Amino acid sequence: MGDRPASIYREQPGQPYTRQAQNKRDNYVSGAPAPRVTQYEMGATDREFEKEVVLVSEEDCCIRSEALEAGRVAANSFLSKEFNPEEEYKLKIRPYPHHILRYHPLAGIAQADRYYEGMRKPFGRPIGRAAIVDEGDVVMKISIGEGNNDEARKALERANHKMPVTCRVKIQK
Repeated sequence: MGDRPASIYREQPGQPYTRQAQNKRDNYVSGAPAPRVTQYEMGATDREFEKEVVLVSEEDCCIRSEALEAGRVAANSFLSKEFNPEEEYKLKIRPYPHHILRYHPLAGIAQADRYYEGMRKPFGRPIGRAAIVDEGDVVMKISIGEGNNDEARKALERANHKMPVTCRVKIQK
């Protein structure tokens, strides 16, 4: 079975569900999956650049780690075709997916209403992770040399198509 639609988990939770126990014996989150994002910084990570182009969220939301990874792949593949990845740009994903998403399957049998009486928000098992993002937070940042703003802007627009919420591309510095 594939992933559930991201629209189910788009709203921010009242309290984030994370792994907060100090030792292994008190760990109450059993089997939380690892985030799907493989790298958070790519390109020339040890170099300073003149310009920064950022992808900014326009709403409060949760962004699943799968969406962050898809945006990273889309932006990085476009930039690596245009530039030399070791020298000419740096791509960074800012939020980390701490929030653990849960799913409780409903009974698909007859008389399931009596079986689930009183279970408005059942606990469920962990199925994924999401990053909690506020309005105005930077989701991705590309540091690039002077005069290469258009390519970085196009890369972040491609990453924007993978996000579950509307984002805006801004040029800083």
